Order: sequence, then C-alpha cells, then structure tokens
Amino acid sequence: MSHAKVPNVLQTTEGPVTAERYRLLVESVTDYAIYMLDPQGTVISWNPGARRFKGYEDHEIIGQSFSRFYTEEDRATGLPQHALRMAAEEGRFEKEGWRVRKDGTRFWAHVVIDPILNPATGRVLGYAKVTRDLTERRQADEALRRSEEKFRLLVQGVTDYAIYMLDADGIVTNWNLGAERIKGYAPDEVIGKHFSLFYTPDERESGEPQKALEAAIDNGSLEKEGWRVRKNGEVFWASIVIDPIRDDAGEIMGFAKVTRDLTERQKVQAELDAAREALFQAQKIEALGQLTGGVAHDFNNLLTAVLGSLELVRRQIGDERQLNLIDNAIKGASRGISLTQRMLSFARKQELALQPVSADVLVAEMGDLLQRSLGPLIRIETDFPADLAMAAADPNQLETAVLNLAVNARDAMPEGGVLRISARNEPVGSGHRTGLPAGDYIRLSVADTGTGMDARTLAQATEPFFTTKGVGKGTGLGLSMVHGMAEQLGGRLLLDSRLGQGTTAEVWLPTAVAVAVVEPAPLPVEPKSEGEMAPRSLTVLAVDDDALVLMNTTALLEDLGHRVVEASSGREALAILEGGEEIDLLITDHAMPQMTGAQLIAEVGQRWPALPVILATGYADLPAGAGVLRLNKPFWQADLEKTVTAAMARRTTAAVAA
Repeated sequence: MSHAKVPNVLQTTEGPVTAERYRLLVESVTDYAIYMLDPQGTVISWNPGARRFKGYEDHEIIGQSFSRFYTEEDRATGLPQHALRMAAEEGRFEKEGWRVRKDGTRFWAHVVIDPILNPATGRVLGYAKVTRDLTERRQADEALRRSEEKFRLLVQGVTDYAIYMLDADGIVTNWNLGAERIKGYAPDEVIGKHFSLFYTPDERESGEPQKALEAAIDNGSLEKEGWRVRKNGEVFWASIVIDPIRDDAGEIMGFAKVTRDLTERQKVQAELDAAREALFQAQKIEALGQLTGGVAHDFNNLLTAVLGSLELVRRQIGDERQLNLIDNAIKGASRGISLTQRMLSFARKQELALQPVSADVLVAEMGDLLQRSLGPLIRIETDFPADLAMAAADPNQLETAVLNLAVNARDAMPEGGVLRISARNEPVGSGHRTGLPAGDYIRLSVADTGTGMDARTLAQATEPFFTTKGVGKGTGLGLSMVHGMAEQLGGRLLLDSRLGQGTTAEVWLPTAVAVAVVEPAPLPVEPKSEGEMAPRSLTVLAVDDDALVLMNTTALLEDLGHRVVEASSGREALAILEGGEEIDLLITDHAMPQMTGAQLIAEVGQRWPALPVILATGYADLPAGAGVLRLNKPFWQADLEKTVTAAMARRTTAAVAA
C-alpha cells in the first residue's frame, strides 16, 4: 500500500531538492489543484492551480473544510467524509464527479486523495489532494456519446438498408431493423453467427465471403452487387458495401456492412432491357420485312413477265427438245414463285384466305406427306385435345408452315428421333410471355429431339436468309415465312431451343371465334349461252409502270383475243378514259409512282362506276374497293382469263339488276 509522506528533501538528477524548492514546484502548477488537508479535512495549503479553477483566494479557503467543493447532494450523503475514510483505509481514493466553484458553477473533476502518514507511528497527519478539471473532456465525451446514440438510433431506424457490424473474423456483432426486414433474421438469431450465411451455397463453397473481406481490406472498401439469401431461403439481388474499421494503430477491428435489396430495381431493369431488345428486334424485322417485301414485289414483276412469255412461246413450239427446255424454264420460274411467296409471307404482304381451321384435322390430313418428307428414321407423335378450338388461319399457309417446321426438325435429327406435334387452347391475359393482346388462342407446337440451337443461332433463326444448312440446302426463309404468317394472322411464333436438347416451335393463332373470319367469296362465272365457246373480244385498258410486265399482260390478253390499250401510269390511264375511247375493262398494277393503283381505282369508281376493274398485285395489305377483283402476281394466262371472265360477269349481273 502506497502512502504519501512529507519529504524534507526530494532527490532529482540535479541533486537534492529542499522543502522550499518542492513548495516552489507545486506553486508553479496551474493545471492541477494541489493542496493539503488536515486529518479533519480542513484546507491547510492552496496552489495557483486550485486558485485558478476553483475560484478561491488563499485567505478565503485556508482553514475551511474541503467539503464546500462538493455539491449539496454529495454533502448530504457524506461523500467528503467517505472519501477521506477510504483514502486512510485503502491508502488512496480516486474518483470523478461534479464539484462546485466559488461562483456556484459546477465542473467535472478527477480527484485523487492520498493520506500523509507519520513514518514512525503510521498515524494520519493529513491528506494530499490533487484535482483536475475535466469539464471539457466530459463535454466532449458526452457529445460523442450523444452523437453515437443518435447514430445508433438512426441506424436502428433505417429499414430500407441492412446496416450491421462484423468483427475481424466476419462474425455479426449488431443488427438493425433494415437487416431484420431485408434478411428476415431477428437480432438474437444472427448476432454471433458468421455473415457467410447470407451467401448462396456456391459462393460459400468458393470462399466468396472471405474474399469480400480481404478485398475490402486491400482496397479500403468493397462495393458490388450479387445474389444473397434470406432466412426463408429466398434469393434476392443485393447491393453490398463493406468498409473495414481500424483502430488508432491501424489494426483491423471489424467491418461495417451495408446491404440494399435491389430485386425490384433489377426486375424493372431486366424488363426494360427485354423491352428494348424486343423493340430492336421488331424494328430490325420490320426493316428486313420492308426490304424483303420490296424485293419480292420486284421479283414478282419479273416472274410475271417470264412466265407469261414462256407460256406464249411454248404454244408456238413443236420441237420436243425445245419444249423440254421451255418446261424446265417454267419449273425454275415456278420455284421462283414459291420463293417470292415465302418472302411476301415474311414481310406480311402475302394475301391470306382467312377461315376457321381445325389444326388437328389439318395435321392428320398431312400425315402421309409429313412421313414421306421426314423419312423412316423419324417417328411422328401427335397430341390434340378433343375440345381444341378452331384457329383463324389460311389452311394452305398453315399447312406450309407446319411442313417447314417439320423439315427443319428433320434436318436437326440426321440420325433419327421423335417429332411431336401438339396443340392446346390458351387464354392470354395482359403481360403474357407472348406479348399478344388479351384473348383466346390455340398454341400449335412442333417439337423435336434434335441437336438444338445455341442462344446466338436462336436469336437469328427467324431472320430472312439466315440458315445453318449447307450451301444449296436451304433458302433461310422457312422460319421467316412461319413468323410472317403468324404475325399477319395476329399471332406469334416462339422458339425455344438448347444445344443437345432439341427445339420447340410454338405457333400461336387467334381462335376462329376471337376474330372476324371472312369466307372468301367465290368468283362469279358469267353464264354461257348454249353453243357459246368463248367470251367476246374486249377492249382492255392495261396499266403498269413496269414495261416488261405491261408488255407481258398485253401479250396474254391479245392471245386471248382481246384488244389492249396500254398506259404506263395512273395519270395516263385517266387521260385515255377522258379521251372518250370506249373501254370494257381496266387492269391495273398497284405500286406505281405519283398515283397508285388503289388511287386510280378510287378515281375511276367515282367517274366511271360501271367500268369493271381488276387489281393485279402481289401485296396483301391493300384497301379493298367494292367491285374490285384481285389478280395475284405472278399469274398464269389461265388465272388472267378466269379473272377477266369473273369481272365481266359482275358487270352483266349489275346491269341485269339495274
């Protein structure tokens, strides 16, 4: 036990210090109140430090009890006497507490009281008392405590962010309300556990939690996004920030971790990205469709001229070898017709005969054709419910689409496999995966067990002229045609494929009750009188801006015995009609500069309403006019003759009715 004694001499490096010099040393101290008390606690000495922050002069305090420095509450509890007694019994008393200055103001003091003992008897001669004013430090500590409390309350009150602390080993040491809301754990369920329990099993196995702490230490902070796991096992997309906490020596004490749930934001972003991608694909397909449609239209014009000329030439040739060559050319042109039909179908400009179609009946009637096309190595399976609704479609185009999908499946199964064709009734609501308007549809699926496609190939599969087949083995228009047909019918083509797992093509079509199905009206045929062998000769006004097509149309009509007046534009045709020449029939192209065929027909309908009109075109999306017959390009002479006969029969019927 240490006891203070009154020294007569104090030893220093410069030699002994006398009591006088010791007194001078104490008198020079101003930051500490150093003074002496007698055994009863009466002040018997007073230094400048005591004078400075207690406010008493020497003559005001010497001889007074030191208890006046205590608050009334402490004096009432006997704290001054207790302090002296503890110093005498324990050899030292040390404490912090409130003390009172002369002016009545309080200050926070650090107090040390040491007993001064008689060396010979051990009797208490008095006490040495040292007091230090710690008011500013206490205020700073209190301000810090309040700040920390406010921060704690702030952190605890945050519910949108999980904010918590980890020790140096990654053990959770505290937990806020946001962490409880986002991660699902109550404080007593997670404090004391390693933070790796928030990671997915794969990330825990790869050591991702420890790597995150190491990265935070190395870089001063870690920010990243990734999947995290809630208490219930549900994963969510999180933004994570980890900051290391260091002590004054720079050693790692732990980590501050902030987590934000970004699942909704990521979902919205994913939907936005998907919408952008869909828009981009739609714009690309639309641009390709316009290009393809334009090319197909021009190609149709060329084929019209080629076929018509070949037909006429064939009639004038008797040599068998030359006939074979002509027939070969006609076959080539016919293949060109099939190609333009596919191109127009992709561009959604192919004319469709919309009617109710039973998909199960259509596929059943195609059974022999499909089996011959697929070969013996591929087994065909079908699955159609008894209550399958009828689709609103063009049966010929739908049959071609199914055949195209089946042939693609065959090519993906060179060693054989299974082709499964099925259909289901599908009600579609808003936000459906197909992106179709709400309504009733049938989903016609063609699935194979072939090689499948990777993501890049799948993304390009419906683009025109894209093919994975060898040179000369495919046009790249099969899926494009199916896509265009489905879109034109108000449906959709969806493809699902993975390498090694086959491909499923889904053709979504509106049901026949969900759309207005218009049955194509049969062409009226002019009744022939008994003994009449051919229709009378007509004066036909033929209009086309393409000289080759115009010449071909003229030749075909003249070969049928008609007289033809040619016009290379709508304006020229109107001028001929205004000139008074008697015209029995008008045949016009549609896509012409300055005045389209539809505009010409509208003008003629107003000024010469009795004049029969035929619109010769390869486009489907054209305004239909009353009394207007369509002749699809390219056409054979028989198609032209039949349409001319029908047009004149309409005029005769109208005249009789009038």
